[in-house]
Amino acid sequence: MMISSLWLLPFIFLIGAVFGSFLNVMVIRSLSGEQFLWGRSHCDSCQRELEWYELLPLISFFMLRGKCRTCHTPIDVMHPVVELLTASLFVWWFGIGFAFFQLTIQPLSIIQPLFWLIVGVLFLYILLTDLQAFFIPDFAILSLALLTLLYRSVLIGFGIYDPQSLAWALFGASLALAAFLFLWLITRGQGMGFGDVKLVFALGLLLEWPNVVVGLFLGFVYGAVIGVSLLVMNKVRFGMAIPFAPFLLAGTVTALIWGDSLVRWYLQML
Repeated sequence: MMISSLWLLPFIFLIGAVFGSFLNVMVIRSLSGEQFLWGRSHCDSCQRELEWYELLPLISFFMLRGKCRTCHTPIDVMHPVVELLTASLFVWWFGIGFAFFQLTIQPLSIIQPLFWLIVGVLFLYILLTDLQAFFIPDFAILSLALLTLLYRSVLIGFGIYDPQSLAWALFGASLALAAFLFLWLITRGQGMGFGDVKLVFALGLLLEWPNVVVGLFLGFVYGAVIGVSLLVMNKVRFGMAIPFAPFLLAGTVTALIWGDSLVRWYLQML
């Protein structure tokens, strides 16, 4: 990032915090079955419509001392946490993430970083809904899959992406879907939710072949490590369900960054 662009970071942080506030609304209303594209925000407890100064990202939570102005019910601390996480994602994307974006042809120099920013926001959305309610909205999975296919198609149109690679991506995504569907069937839905089954198809499109194998394998490794750790610390009991999407997303992010290197290292070991 150019030094001359540093002055934009507070503005980018503010935009990210605003998106984080909207992300909170999306999560809450998705879990309650409400429409999140319209309708005034309201207190989750007393249902009073909130004033504009109660909706300021990060600021309102501390201004209200973490409680509703009317009923004094504590406001979920996840609200400012999500706003801070999203704002940090935007700052990372603008300040550091652009170093990873190599396409310089217009308009791909804009489309590429914008695509990955939207992917990051969708990942946060999926993470939050699964952590809070063991639920992954179909809207998020479908958006991720269609967005990835559209992005790859644009790259094909500019001659940067091979149509055969898209075919392999579809193959990897379908193979992942079939494998997870098989696991879901033989465990009768006890090992994972059906949302995880649908999610791996979208993640497979994003990772492509063979990185999809790396991402899903790491997802199981992360899940096993965290699951055993929680058992040892008596945070969960044996047989208790824990959300699996966070581990799949962590494995996907790892594979997106280091997948090619891990595949080469593994092949050299054979």
